[in-house]
This record gives sequence, structure tokens and C-alpha cells, in this order.
Amino acid sequence: MELKYVGPKPIISHTGIEFDNNKEDKFAYLNIVIQLLKALDHDYFEDKTYVYQADTARVTSKELINELKKYCPNINQLMNKENHNVEEEIQHNIQRAHENAILSDEEKSVLEENIKIMHDYLIQRSVNKSIYYCAVDALASLLVKDHIDYIIVPMFQTFFHVLHSAQGCLQKQKADMDTNLEILQKDGKLLAKLTVKNIN
Repeated sequence: MELKYVGPKPIISHTGIEFDNNKEDKFAYLNIVIQLLKALDHDYFEDKTYVYQADTARVTSKELINELKKYCPNINQLMNKENHNVEEEIQHNIQRAHENAILSDEEKSVLEENIKIMHDYLIQRSVNKSIYYCAVDALASLLVKDHIDYIIVPMFQTFFHVLHSAQGCLQKQKADMDTNLEILQKDGKLLAKLTVKNIN
């Protein structure tokens, strides 16, 4: 398997295939997570503020996997597991379409065919999502391990989405962790800031 962009979430029915543009493929955020991991993964000195110039240039699938392996060493197993799980889910959905008592035979056939058409797309999206959350978990763990108080990033949708995901992971991982995600303005620029505090 490889990591690659496929697109937004598909809505598959007996009338066709539509896409929910509000549910972006998590692959779109992987480059940002890697940039943040690279920026934060180093030795720290107390009371020093660190600045990292993020490189938003796209990397190849191979480069992405090599970087991700540093933070998600079980990436191949994750990809295979997700592939297997979605394969089962697809087969289950095809069976349900076949057994649907409401649809006509022709509608059932169209629905089954639409599910089959989206087979590879569905698997890739799910694999991308699984790897994304592995990387975000690694980012959240790094914030806790290195006692990082806050991260400030440009207020772009991709950066904000990643910080929001990291906030969710922190809240799941650590009950004694207080987080705050806010948008602020500095020197005429919009920024997003994730603050992390131990509440012990």
C-alpha cells in the first residue's frame, strides 16, 4: 500500500455517488503533521522560545512514509489492518445492498456497482485516516513528553485542523491536561495557538 490523496468522503447510494466536501481526505493534512513533528522533535532549554519555518512543499508518498516511520514505526501493520477492516466493511455493505427489501432489483444492482466502483477509494481514505491519527497521537505525545506549553501556527485551515486533532488526542490521552485552541492576531496576521497545561 501507499499513501496518496483520493478526495472527500463519498456518499454512495442507488442513485449515484456524491462527495461531502466538508469531510476532507486526511492525507491533505499529513504534510503539516510531519512539519510540526519535525519542528518540535528536538532538545529544549527552559524558557526559550523556538521558531521553525515550516516548509509546506509537498513530499512524495515514499518520503512521507519514511518520515512517518520515525513516529509510527508500525505504519505497515496499520495500513494492512485498515485495508482488511475496510475490505470487510465493503463486502458487508454489498451484502446489505443485495438484501435490501426496499430497492428494486435494478436499484440494488446500481448500488452494488457504485460500492464496487468506490472500493479502492474507500480503502485509501481509511488508510490515510488511520495513519493521520497515528501521526497526530505522536504529536500529542511529544507535546506532553517535552512539556511544550504552546504552539503557534499560521491561521490556515490545514494547520488549524491539525491542532484541533492534536487537542482532541491530548484530551483523550491525559485527563489531567487542560488545552485551549484559539485564533489571535499579531502584526496584522491571523494565527492559531494551541495551549497545553498540566492541571495537577
